[in-house]
Amino acid sequence: MKLVQAPKLQESLELNWSLVADFLTRFIREELSWRGYEKAIVAVSGGVDSATTLALAVRALGQDRVHALFLPHRDSSPLSRAHAYLVAETFDLALEEVDITPMVEAYAALTPDLTPHRKGNVMARVRMMVLFDKSQAYQALPLGTGNKTERLFGYFTWHGDDTPPVNPLGDLYKTQVWALARFLGVPEAVVEKPPTADLVPGQTDEADLGVRYLRADVILEHYLKGYPDSYLLALGFTSEEVQRVKERVNRTHWKRALPTVALLSSTGIGEFYLRPLDYRP
Repeated sequence: MKLVQAPKLQESLELNWSLVADFLTRFIREELSWRGYEKAIVAVSGGVDSATTLALAVRALGQDRVHALFLPHRDSSPLSRAHAYLVAETFDLALEEVDITPMVEAYAALTPDLTPHRKGNVMARVRMMVLFDKSQAYQALPLGTGNKTERLFGYFTWHGDDTPPVNPLGDLYKTQVWALARFLGVPEAVVEKPPTADLVPGQTDEADLGVRYLRADVILEHYLKGYPDSYLLALGFTSEEVQRVKERVNRTHWKRALPTVALLSSTGIGEFYLRPLDYRP
């Protein structure tokens, strides 16, 4: 009897976007509520992730309870500003602009050996400093905008853009964010443009990562579910792509973890024992 080998099936990243949007809308409302907030604030970059987060916030809370903040540096792309204002206009929001150039350049002037990469990290952290100050001023909770692909790759500034306490997109791959963005009405010009952190002129995400999101996301989904490399190779991915994705995930676990605390007791916060006051009411 001849055995017929089953065809290789690719895990689908397609979701019910109406259901996802409804779930994330409720998620934002509930997360703000138990923290005692009625308003949210989003740092809008002109990219698809922050635009999608802003769209969800407006859907959840209404325009009058969402603050949109644009934080450019003199090296930021003019397209980022144009798209940030386009997104704000699309969702009928005023966009507050705070130029971070003086803050970043003041530090750069004191640091002659500052590399472009380090300066980019300074920019990301200064943006969070402003975001959290505006959060206190407006009593509005900051919403994070990082997607699952970037989080798994460690492709974010530590204690920078990963800092906000609530992140509606953190379990959606980049390609899924694109699909959700279209469902929510994010302008096509924002969805279609090449993703970039816009920290260094000419920088793009896919050039930094060395693999396209459309391929990386499928590899990630299979890898996280325990498929062997041979299965991925049979789907048409190259050995280089598979290894690049796995290496980025495996060497950045520490960036996705809370601070490591030296345990001296059986009541370590969030470790062996969780105090009742740390539970949600």
